[in-house]
Amino acid sequence: MPDIESRICAAVGQVNDPNLGCSFADAKRAIQVTSSKGQWSVNIVLGYPVGDQREGLIAAIAAAIAEAGVSEPVAIQLTPGIAAHAVQRGVERVPGISNIIAVASAKGGVGKSTVAVNLAIALARDGARVGLLDADIYGPSQPLMLGLQGERPSSDDGKMIEPLRAHGVAAMSIGFLVDNEQPMIWRGPMVTSALQQLLNQTRWGELDYLIVDLPPGTGDLQLTLAQKVAVAGAIIVTTPQDVALADARKGYRMFEKVGVPVLGIVENMSGYTCANCGHHEDIFGSRGGAEMAQKYQLPLLGQVPIDPRIGRLLDAGQPGVASEPASAHARAFVDIARRAAAHLSLRPIDRGRLFGKVVVEKG
Repeated sequence: MPDIESRICAAVGQVNDPNLGCSFADAKRAIQVTSSKGQWSVNIVLGYPVGDQREGLIAAIAAAIAEAGVSEPVAIQLTPGIAAHAVQRGVERVPGISNIIAVASAKGGVGKSTVAVNLAIALARDGARVGLLDADIYGPSQPLMLGLQGERPSSDDGKMIEPLRAHGVAAMSIGFLVDNEQPMIWRGPMVTSALQQLLNQTRWGELDYLIVDLPPGTGDLQLTLAQKVAVAGAIIVTTPQDVALADARKGYRMFEKVGVPVLGIVENMSGYTCANCGHHEDIFGSRGGAEMAQKYQLPLLGQVPIDPRIGRLLDAGQPGVASEPASAHARAFVDIARRAAAHLSLRPIDRGRLFGKVVVEKG
């Protein structure tokens, strides 16, 4: 008969990770079993934060251990263990930032910025250290969505900028540095230079995730991010209708060509349910995001329903995940954030960060 340690390991390994749809064993989670003075304990390193799912997971693990015939008490611990994951070759990381996640659509009007800000806040509420970079130089929207419009960041040395903070997230946007009604009449090189300055000259501190809200398209700015910034993964946002999916596919292909893994698809504006009568209507069609995910063998991270409150809350600088966390649309964003972080955790870890830079000099 297997010893207690083996039975605990086997039992925990069969528990399902709700954000991946597979077992801890299949996800290759680190399961650490120890014993001290007759007290057994098990620690599962998840690779991402789980927030209010913690208690449910611990209960499922305890039940699995009991079903395996382990009568001894076992202390159960879940550790986020967020690691820095591999990025494109030949690019340098921004110091202190473990993972940069790009949120893209390649098309305007699909709610990409809405997804990005709620995703960032959801990860922060789950316990991660999170930043949000508004990379839309021509049309920055994050200052309004975060309730920071009119605020100005500070700099104590004239070189590095302190990000502004809202809802537990460190944020930077060109919108913090210019007048609200001032148009950015810049050519491509100036825009890409501005993006690099916002990224590299912001004092982000130590972050587990930096969410980058990309503008629509697949032009200079998107290529600069993909080719010169260490991006751990990308999320594609679309609506169910074909006109949005056509551009979403282009966005996916762009990341594929430059070696940035796509973590999954988010289908926004996925149907409307009347609050009064309960009638459901697929205003922009149905299953478009799901079919795209299936075609490219990508995870469907989630489907966000049409809800008038989403826009009203953002206009008030109070995104739903922060102000109405129990609402259906907020829960959808939270699920998307956890699934995205979970799928990123399956990516190879950047082992290069464990070693210093080696310099060979001629003697």
